[in-house]
Amino acid sequence: MKADPHDSAPKGSERAAADLAFLSRLAGGLAHEIKNPLSTMAINLALLEEDWARGPRSREGGEPSPREARTQRRLAVLKREVQRLESILQDFLVFVRGGEVNRAPRELGAVVQEVLDFVEPENERAGIRQRADIQLGLPLVLVDETQIKQALLNLFVNARQAMPTGGELLVRVARSGNEVEVSVTDTGIGMTPEQAARCFEIYWSNKKGGTGLGLSTTQRIIEEHGGRIEVISELGRGSSFRFTLPLAVELTGSLERTHDPLRGSESDGR
Repeated sequence: MKADPHDSAPKGSERAAADLAFLSRLAGGLAHEIKNPLSTMAINLALLEEDWARGPRSREGGEPSPREARTQRRLAVLKREVQRLESILQDFLVFVRGGEVNRAPRELGAVVQEVLDFVEPENERAGIRQRADIQLGLPLVLVDETQIKQALLNLFVNARQAMPTGGELLVRVARSGNEVEVSVTDTGIGMTPEQAARCFEIYWSNKKGGTGLGLSTTQRIIEEHGGRIEVISELGRGSSFRFTLPLAVELTGSLERTHDPLRGSESDGR
């Protein structure tokens, strides 16, 4: 009796999914194990910095010796590198987390505004002006709010890093047919067509100190929510990232029964 090739396809697909899930758990566990000693190293380096700062010459108001100054510089380098490794690990953990998306109805414009309010103080310190055109009262979308906020934060941080001397961050949220569209535009350094084509690749970055996981994580989150993301960029003029998410009524397949926030219950939309 010959085996039906169609019967083996789902099993192979299930096995591949199980292997991927196992590798993700393994990688996440390894990253956690690495992060713990890194945190201990960061604490001890900070304590060493304090010890050197409170040395005899510092207490007496004198200048540090060449040896002390050299040691302090080396401590600062070690501390900076440990912080960089912690940042890489954190981005990696966010990327491999994946898994189930816990969706709930949310107004995307309000979610975007919350993240904008969060990054505004740091943008102000960086000389970046925020301009928002957020259409409120839009139909709801089904999203995992924590993950969507992470995706937005990645885009806003990416925009800030692209404007090292300041600039403008323009954010727009509006309905587009049966979707909600969000655009994040910066007036920064921009990218070449080749760079723009690669910007969502894992571990690819054109920024000094970049981990290459922020935009790839954002793309994965958007796609897991049934959306899509794209970028338009021009070298020397800036970049614009645009993503769309389907409205909740499209995901549920119910175009007649919608939630009426004024009544606190469902209505038939008529």
